[in-house]
Amino acid sequence: MLCPHGLPGEGAPTATPTLPPAPAHPSAIPSAPTPSAPTPSGSPSDGPCRPYTPPCGPSARAGAPASLLDAGTERDPHPLYRTLRGDFPLVHDEPFGAWLVSRYADVRAVLADPRLVAPSPGPVPAHGAYRAVVSPALRDRVPAALRAGAERTAYVLASRLASRREADLVAEFCQWLPAAAAVAALGLPYEDTARVHAWCRTGLDHLGGRHPGLGAYLRPHIVRRRAHPGDDLLSELCAARPGGRPLPDEAVTELAGTVLGAAGETTARALASFLANLLDHPDRLGLIRARPELAGAAWAESLRRDPPLQIVARRALEPIGPIPEGATVACLLGAAGRDPARFADPDRYDIFRADPGDLAYGWGPHHCPGARLARLTAEAGLRALLTVLPDLRGAPGPRPRPEGLVSRSPRTLPVCPR
Repeated sequence: MLCPHGLPGEGAPTATPTLPPAPAHPSAIPSAPTPSAPTPSGSPSDGPCRPYTPPCGPSARAGAPASLLDAGTERDPHPLYRTLRGDFPLVHDEPFGAWLVSRYADVRAVLADPRLVAPSPGPVPAHGAYRAVVSPALRDRVPAALRAGAERTAYVLASRLASRREADLVAEFCQWLPAAAAVAALGLPYEDTARVHAWCRTGLDHLGGRHPGLGAYLRPHIVRRRAHPGDDLLSELCAARPGGRPLPDEAVTELAGTVLGAAGETTARALASFLANLLDHPDRLGLIRARPELAGAAWAESLRRDPPLQIVARRALEPIGPIPEGATVACLLGAAGRDPARFADPDRYDIFRADPGDLAYGWGPHHCPGARLARLTAEAGLRALLTVLPDLRGAPGPRPRPEGLVSRSPRTLPVCPR
C-alpha cells in the first residue's frame, strides 16, 4: 500500500525500490545558485508554499552524479545528498528511475504542488467523507484516547526490561509500542497486538487500506461496543452521530483501521532513530530527564535530522520544465532535512532548534494523518523509559549504523536498562 506521500506503505519491505523509468532526457538539470547563508535556526521562515519551479542556469559540474542505487549509498547517503543539493538540485537518476529533488525549499514545493501526486494512489477510502463530519468534540477526544493507550503500553514494555542487564530497544520496545498503543486506545485485547502488528506489514495502512481479516475481526467488538460502550476509542466511534445518525459499521471499521494502520513500520523506525539520537547525546537525554517538556522538540529535531522515510515519490500530471508528464519525482527528505541553506549546522542534533521544519510526514494536502499518533507514541514511550529505567544508557561498543535507502533507521539499539 502507499502512504499519502506516495511511498511504499508503512509495512512495506525496505529493499531497494524499482521505480518506473522516465523517458530519456538530459541527465542533469543545471544548478541554481545556492543561498549564501542558511535560515537562522530560531526563525520560522518557510512562508506560503508556491508551486515547484525547476532550477535553471549554467551547470555547476560536468556529467552527472552517482545514482542512489550505487554501492555505498545505502550505507551512507549523505555524501551523495550533499553533492545533489550543491550541484544537481534536479537530476534524472536513470538506474533509480526518477527525477531527484534534494533541496529543502524544492522538496517542500513538490510535496505541496497539485501537479505532482502520489503514484497509483488507488480509490479514495470511503471513511474520508465521514472524517469531515465527525464532531469536533470527538476529534478532541481521539488524542486523549491515543495518549492514554500509548502511556499504558509504554510502561508495560519498559517494565519488562527493568531487571535486564542488556536489551535491544528496537526489537523489544520500538517494534511493538506503536501497534500495542493503537490496540490499547481502541480497547481491543492486548493479546491481539501481534496480529495487528503483522497486518500493518501486509496491507493495513493509515489511508484505510484494508486487510482481508480486519472487518471480520472488528465486527464482534463493534457489536459489543454499540450495546455496552466503554471509555475507549472504538466506543467513541460507535457512539458518534454525525448529522444525527450513527456511523455505519463499515465506516467504524475503516476509521479504526486508520488508527491501527498509522501504528506501523514508519512510526517504529522514527521511534528507533529518536531514541538512538538521545542515547548518542547523553547530555540531551539528561536535559529531558530534568525538563520533560523538551521531549516534543527533541522528537521534531530527530525527524528533521533522521527521517524514517528518506524518499517519497510523486508522479507528474503534466510536463513541469524538463520533467515529462507521467514521470516519477523522488523527494529526498533525508537530503532536505540537512540542507545548510535552510538549517544552521544541519548535521547537529539540536533539541533547542526552534524551527526544525515539518517534512518528515509529508506537507500540505499529503500530510500524513499518522503524524500526531507517532508524536504521542514517541513522547509516551520516552516518558516511560525515563521513569521505569532511570539509569538507561547505551550499551558499550559502537552503535549500529542506520540502514535502508527508502526507509532508514537502526535495526538494533543495544542498551543497559540498569
